[in-house]
Amino acid sequence: MKGRLFIACLVAASALPLAARAQQAGMPVVGLLSPQSPGPAMAGRVAGFLKGLSELRYIEGENVAIDYRWAEGHYERLSVLATDLVRRQVAVIAAPTQDSALAAKTATSTIPIVFNMGGDPVRFGLVASMNRPGANVTGVSMFTAELSAKRLGLLHEMVPKIATVGVLINPENANAQNQTKELADAARALGLEIRVQKVSSDSDFGPAFENLVQAGAQALCMGADPFLAGRRDRLVALAAKHGLPAMWEWPDFVEGGGLMSYGTSIVDAYRQVGAYTGRVLKGEAPAQLPVMQPVKFELAINLKTAKALNLEIPATLIARADAVIE
Repeated sequence: MKGRLFIACLVAASALPLAARAQQAGMPVVGLLSPQSPGPAMAGRVAGFLKGLSELRYIEGENVAIDYRWAEGHYERLSVLATDLVRRQVAVIAAPTQDSALAAKTATSTIPIVFNMGGDPVRFGLVASMNRPGANVTGVSMFTAELSAKRLGLLHEMVPKIATVGVLINPENANAQNQTKELADAARALGLEIRVQKVSSDSDFGPAFENLVQAGAQALCMGADPFLAGRRDRLVALAAKHGLPAMWEWPDFVEGGGLMSYGTSIVDAYRQVGAYTGRVLKGEAPAQLPVMQPVKFELAINLKTAKALNLEIPATLIARADAVIE
């Protein structure tokens, strides 16, 4: 525990000069609280967030400062990082994942919070209702657990002869239980069996894939989770190593060699979070801003990966795909 606190405090201290200068200059400071790590996997999403802010004429470094807080896959750090942002009295906390939103909500009932999450924000107690959030919280709900059934169905359509599907779930994710139930229900409807492997650290990946193969998994479906989303290259490589056709959550997995993905546009969701953050900075109350839901869904397929797996892609899938990577 002392080690975690030391790391969190060290991260917080590194951002002090920027936040202090911004506050001294009267510039609003936005805290961005994420369970992920900075780097290439997050670059496009942060760019989407900054684009949303710019739609309200807020430009980082010019008239708004961003105080980034990265938990680097350690969800237990989020509460400490959220508390530090509250102590610094940031103007808004942007919480682009479910777990960061819950940590921020626990840390403050006054500072506005704008979330992006996969679960139902009403069920998790973040808002009173979708149309009238109430209190200090609003944002974007992508309902990723509900999309789990759709992903499994598309995977089955791609590989119709499979009988057993392996599933990777991060048990640290607040929505893990709901995702597992959605997948189990969908599997029963399709006449499939699922084998769930819980993974919450990098050291879990190798054994998890070995266990799935030994259990007879013929394909793979990844659960929606920020930690897993940040481990794209490792996961795609392991799926290829074991010859598993895999369904991923985001199109960047397909760009990185994964077989297929289906979901909402994560970059656009971050843009919406940025836009709502800008509206709050301009004085609108979160309680009066309805929770947004995505209208854009993307199916991506990698033809090269399909060929390597000796798969013949159904023409109906190709016709419905939003992105076909050669």
